[in-house]
Amino acid sequence: MTDEKYMYKAIDQALLAQEAGEVPIGAVIVYKDEVIASGYNIRETSQATLSHAELIAIDAANKKIGSWRLEDCTLYVTLEPCPMCAGAIVQSRIKRVVFGAFDPKAGCAGSIMNLLDEDRFNHQVEITSGILGDACGNLLTNFFRRLRQQKKTT
Repeated sequence: MTDEKYMYKAIDQALLAQEAGEVPIGAVIVYKDEVIASGYNIRETSQATLSHAELIAIDAANKKIGSWRLEDCTLYVTLEPCPMCAGAIVQSRIKRVVFGAFDPKAGCAGSIMNLLDEDRFNHQVEITSGILGDACGNLLTNFFRRLRQQKKTT
């Protein structure tokens, strides 16, 4: 039940991205049962590669805690992390990642590969997948459906 509670907060972040015309992906970081950071995708707005929800949330959590180490934190994200975000998650020492929808094209928490549980790295991350997966997936499906329809009419 707790995972769902925080995933709803990540979905709220994804809805903020959607309102801004961005791909609806949201993330929150929880430390000691408190949301300490959040972020949503702003890649189109910023035109910066690193503007993924997870990276924005990680940066905010680093500032909040005052350390690059997020060892006792859990990251909740609506979409399975990509290779770039998975690398940042490992480097930040996040303890656990909970994600909603699988990403068969770029997912690196089990879909294509699992960078979060790679034993050759000095840190592995516990993964819980599929939490509110349908709701998270529907956000993305509906967003891209609307985008394709808009392109057809213009």
